[in-house]
Amino acid sequence: MILLPALRLLPAAAPARGARALRAGIGAMARVAALTLATAAVTALFGASAQAGQAAQSAHPASPPRVLRYSFPVAETGFDPAQVADLYSKTVVANIFEAPLAYDPLARPARLVPQTAAAMPEVSAEHTRFVVTLQPGIFFADDPAFGGRPRELIAADYVYAIKRHYDPRWKSPSLFLFENAGLLGLDALRAEALKPGGRFDYDRPVEGLRVLDRHRFEIRLARPAPRFLYTLADPSVSGAVAREVVERHGEAVMAHPVGTGPFRLSDWRRSSRIVLTRNPGFREQRWDAQPAADDAAGQALAARLRGRRLPMLDRVEISIIEEAQPRWLAFLNGELDLLDRLPAEFVPLALAGERLAPHLARQGIGLQRAPAVDTTFVYFNMDDPVVGGLAPAQVALRRAIGLAYDVAAEIALVRQGQAQPAQGLLPPGVSGHEPALRSEMSRYDPARAQALLDLYGWRDRDGDGWRERPDGQPLVLAFASQSDKTSRLIRELWKKRLDAVGLRVDFRIAQWPENLKASRAGKLMMWGVAWGAATPDGAYFLDLLYGPNAGEANMARFRLPAFDALQARIAVLPDGPERAALMHEAQRLAVAYLPYKASSHRINTALTRPGLIGYRPHPFASDFWRHVDREPDIPR
Repeated sequence: MILLPALRLLPAAAPARGARALRAGIGAMARVAALTLATAAVTALFGASAQAGQAAQSAHPASPPRVLRYSFPVAETGFDPAQVADLYSKTVVANIFEAPLAYDPLARPARLVPQTAAAMPEVSAEHTRFVVTLQPGIFFADDPAFGGRPRELIAADYVYAIKRHYDPRWKSPSLFLFENAGLLGLDALRAEALKPGGRFDYDRPVEGLRVLDRHRFEIRLARPAPRFLYTLADPSVSGAVAREVVERHGEAVMAHPVGTGPFRLSDWRRSSRIVLTRNPGFREQRWDAQPAADDAAGQALAARLRGRRLPMLDRVEISIIEEAQPRWLAFLNGELDLLDRLPAEFVPLALAGERLAPHLARQGIGLQRAPAVDTTFVYFNMDDPVVGGLAPAQVALRRAIGLAYDVAAEIALVRQGQAQPAQGLLPPGVSGHEPALRSEMSRYDPARAQALLDLYGWRDRDGDGWRERPDGQPLVLAFASQSDKTSRLIRELWKKRLDAVGLRVDFRIAQWPENLKASRAGKLMMWGVAWGAATPDGAYFLDLLYGPNAGEANMARFRLPAFDALQARIAVLPDGPERAALMHEAQRLAVAYLPYKASSHRINTALTRPGLIGYRPHPFASDFWRHVDREPDIPR
């Protein structure tokens, strides 16, 4: 799964308003530039990387390194495919590890291609048997666990990597992807490990996951899974892992990622800095993509890069910059090559309507805007005695909270128009999305919210202005959040709207990794995050509501037999009208019971510095670093 912080369709501004905004933006930028303390802080953040780059260039004056400088707005959690769930950790993992399949970087609609596989897998007519044949001669990056010997990728590595998700030791947040597909025998193996004193037996043969020979493995499923190949295209889930590395590093494996991919981790300062360098043992792989015939920009890019050996970059330097202003300043100062999530507060400075602002265009800065294929939402913990449960009073409370919140204000004031209101959990760009759907999800109706609360007993009984529970006990909503500016703005909006209907809210502030850990343990009442697509299949978003996924994808711990029955049928049907109709029915149950209050589907606005070549946002893949270049002779 892909979790990301809830941080974009932009209306064209009228010319006069656009000009005023631009003049105001330029003045604001000048004032910001005058803030010497902020600039000094940014310089300090990047000083070490700049010095390292200069040293490398002086050591190799004829061939300066090709370095991509990049930032994450939240801290990473680690780099183990069996343990990570957040977008940022998964992005790093996807550039170190490799799945058997990948996405063509330019094909739209998305198209799967072999990665470590020699060809597309052999698939039975019922989509219950998959045979993957690997390319020989692919090697893991060097690691002491290999005793100084080259270590070839073999079929057993994928079998081991998939089994790790079933091992309770690793608490895999992606286990649901395999459990829902029904790999034969793996659930029983996990059940044995969950018994008192039990351990996971990696060496026990199971029918659903077998090594056929050195370079071939087989997956057998209990039921049809027509879209299972998507799971084999996500390196942050199905990336090959060497057993020797895990056994050597044990619980510290999150800090010791060793894969077959184009990069390897060379420096990590938790929540501060991540550096990846070219894997010197990476096999010969050439840039290749098949853009659509009518994609002029894609065709031009393909003509320029086709045949280049991958990766083109020597180094990727990632800084964790949680606040928007220093991230924006770092980009303006040339210390970042890519700002792929333009902070909303700087949209008036960066854009004039839907175009790049002239002062940035004159610097050669590039603009790319694309749907993020995600949904921002607040979830309610259905195990919580206050907001959870399926009783009418609890359903009324959740619906009232949803109606009390002003999604349009969030999009306008916090996101600066860089999003569209969500009518359900399924975003545009995935199967099952309903463009014509209009639902309560996006409705702001405080009067109706108050009527629902009154009707179901959530009233102010003591006259202090705050509502109590139906049994008279105090009512306080506990809302988890982070300390960054966007989170602060969203908190202020939530508080204002909930105050207006007499609902008291207490915000619990923690860092992103801490909230994620608490969420997985079921300790949060409410939390606002986003769910990003990892495949073109909209059922990936319905997994948020599937009962057996509780504690994994199903953060809300929603359990409704009628929904689970629908999702089980959706999983086995081929794409088509029957499946789409069931997905629509499932989405309406989600709106009615409201375990998730969906808010928006964002637009990703990305800015690039001169010299960055090949960046093209992909709706589902995050391993883009292997496909881009940064020309070292072009100043930042």
